[in-house]
Amino acid sequence: MPKPVSPEKATEVVANPEHDRRLRRRFSVEDKRRILAQAEACNERGQLSALLRRERLYGSQIATWRAQLEQDGQFGLEAKKPGRKPLKHAKDRRIEQLESDKSKLERKLLIAEKLIELQKNAQELLAVAQPADKR
Repeated sequence: MPKPVSPEKATEVVANPEHDRRLRRRFSVEDKRRILAQAEACNERGQLSALLRRERLYGSQIATWRAQLEQDGQFGLEAKKPGRKPLKHAKDRRIEQLESDKSKLERKLLIAEKLIELQKNAQELLAVAQPADKR
C-alpha cells in the first residue's frame, strides 16, 4: 500500500542557484595590464599573495600574462580565438590558392594555343585539298 502524500511538504525540487555551473572569467587587456602593474609594485612579503587572493587569481596566470606581454607586447594580452590553431597562415593559404588558379589558367592557355595551331593546320590542309581554280 503506497504512503499517503502530505499536503504540507512541497514535492517540487528547486535547484540551488549557488550550485549552477560557473562560467570562466574573462579579463580585458586593461584589467590584465592593471593587475600586472599591481603585481610589479608588490615589493613586500605577502603583498603579491594578497593581490592574488583579492583578484581570485593563481600565480600561474600572472606568469602566463607576463610571458604573453613579453613575447607579443600589448597584442599578446588580447583574447585568442579558441580551438585548434591553423596549420598555415592566411597569407600562405592565399598563395597556394593563387598558384592553383595560375596552373589551371596555364593549362587552359595551352589547350587554347594547341586548338589555334590545329585550326591553322586544318586551314592549310583544306587549302591543299581544294582543287585549283579554273581560270
